[in-house]
Amino acid sequence: MSAARSFGFSRPRHETDRGPVTRVFELPIQKFILPMQVNQSYSNAVETLTISLQALVAASIFFVWVVRYDSAIQDFKRYALPDWLRDLVGILKLTFSLLLLIGIERKPFAIAGGLGIAFLMGCAFIIHLRVKNPWFKMLPCLILLALSAVIAWINYRRLNP
Repeated sequence: MSAARSFGFSRPRHETDRGPVTRVFELPIQKFILPMQVNQSYSNAVETLTISLQALVAASIFFVWVVRYDSAIQDFKRYALPDWLRDLVGILKLTFSLLLLIGIERKPFAIAGGLGIAFLMGCAFIIHLRVKNPWFKMLPCLILLALSAVIAWINYRRLNP
């Protein structure tokens, strides 16, 4: 027996040489366990990020449309929008926020909630442009638009890998 073989260094074997092909210095755990650990930790991080974003967006909409409802009334009056539209937007935003929270457990609801809020925030951005608001007043709707779109996209990707 050679010195190399006695220290565990051997040439790669062929299928015809007593068993399956193995490579020098390659352990089976490197192929299967390590990628699964990386994918699992990445998956947990994405799941945590998505849940956090869904809770953040839902809480911010709840805050604006329940706690600060008087401010919403004044904004709609300032922009000369009808009361029925304000009520409809409020109902839709709260419904989509609820869908985001339900979507923590059921991904299709998060997709619907994210897309709905993104659509409403896109409409709000158009209204801000129409009344020529300064950019800092447009910033909240743009941030919520981006976050809602990201929530919908991540949940869609997790639902359809």
